[in-house]
Amino acid sequence: MTARDTAGHEWAGRRVVVAGVGVTGTAVTEAMTALGAAVLVVDGGDGERQQAAAQRLRGLGAEVRLGDDRTPVDGDLLVATPGMRLDHPLFIASRAAGIAVIGEPELAWRLRGPGAAPWLGITGTNGKTTTVGMLAAVLRAAGLHAVAAGNVGLPLVEAVRATPAYDVLAVEMSSQQLAWSPGIRFAAGALLNLAEDHLDWHDTMDGYAAAKARIWSADVAIGNADDPAVDVRLPAGGRRFSVQRDDVDFALVDGRLVETATGAALAVVDELRVHGRHNVANALAAAALARCYGIDAGAVRAGLEAFAPGAHRNVLVERVDGVDYVDDSKATNPHAADASLAAYDSVVWIAGGLLKGAAVDELVAAHAHRLRGAVLLGRDRARIAEALARHAPDVPVVDLDTADTGVMDVAVRSASALAKAGDTVLLAPSAASWDIFRDYAERGDLFAAAAQRLAAQR
Repeated sequence: MTARDTAGHEWAGRRVVVAGVGVTGTAVTEAMTALGAAVLVVDGGDGERQQAAAQRLRGLGAEVRLGDDRTPVDGDLLVATPGMRLDHPLFIASRAAGIAVIGEPELAWRLRGPGAAPWLGITGTNGKTTTVGMLAAVLRAAGLHAVAAGNVGLPLVEAVRATPAYDVLAVEMSSQQLAWSPGIRFAAGALLNLAEDHLDWHDTMDGYAAAKARIWSADVAIGNADDPAVDVRLPAGGRRFSVQRDDVDFALVDGRLVETATGAALAVVDELRVHGRHNVANALAAAALARCYGIDAGAVRAGLEAFAPGAHRNVLVERVDGVDYVDDSKATNPHAADASLAAYDSVVWIAGGLLKGAAVDELVAAHAHRLRGAVLLGRDRARIAEALARHAPDVPVVDLDTADTGVMDVAVRSASALAKAGDTVLLAPSAASWDIFRDYAERGDLFAAAAQRLAAQR
């Protein structure tokens, strides 16, 4: 590609191949056809969802090939869907043929024009979406035209072409997106935490951590000093935040979030609308990014204290016979489930799904004392059952062997039979949802609906 191409010009007539007809593929296709590129979209599926998406993409002028995402293609550029591995046969063949293979965020970076909005990047095993929402709220409180984009909300290829243009982007990046994005340079980048996740994609923890560390391709690198795996990797000169230490750049001091160099109070913990020390850490990360970008301390406080958490993140959805039913469907890995379980004293735990290569023994051992019972569902439930048998042998376990979405009704009824007044029935799956549900949101919605039906029956 020429320098003019990387600035987002002269795409007319270029042949761009897009892998996948999902949200990312659709956003890329819309952007590229609008710029005059000849677009071929390929997808390995040919079900009802893919057929409907294909019809819409063909209406934009794209060529679509369903049921085959392995046959070699011809083009100037291939844009990969984040979930597809780097060693997918289509990508291997394309690189061998001299075709550049990148992800949607990298494409968006190349489409930026002169004077484009800077990107403030956030990644981590957990807390990304909450932190990027906090950061966007702070930037807007400072009077900037800003949006959360990337792995959450607005696709980056849309964000960089929006009218009017954004002043700054709060960008959430997954490990897969970072692996596909060699050229992005963030104005500041924060790594929240590191724990086993997506090892089915990266193969090793080192590979996963290396992908996450790409967030530090930045003018300012920010890291969590309380996470040894992050702290040891933070580049020299990086900024640290901590809820445990005061020898850092951003700290928790007497219930306040403080910038230690200036003494500026950036928020009061009791005024935040999120709960848990993990969310205080998220707020410190957002504050650090904002302050490193030059945002006034007053705007940081206003934005953080106005921010409300999104759905499926430790939300009380119902109370039945003295038992709380809490939806934390966003706890899609053991690290997230650990923070969720720690918030409650006595839990009937609904867990299971796709563990993505992560281990659960340490999680179960740490929280065995608080488990009243467990209800397990999903493809990898046997691994959680084995961990429970090793570390919590006296905890009653209900095993649900079905892949139907109706399993959530059964799970809630089973959990209610195990629970006593004062307990919490907690959906904190510790696993991804795709084996049964469309996504974590559908899983959480079905849990909430089942709890509400139970309340109506009682």
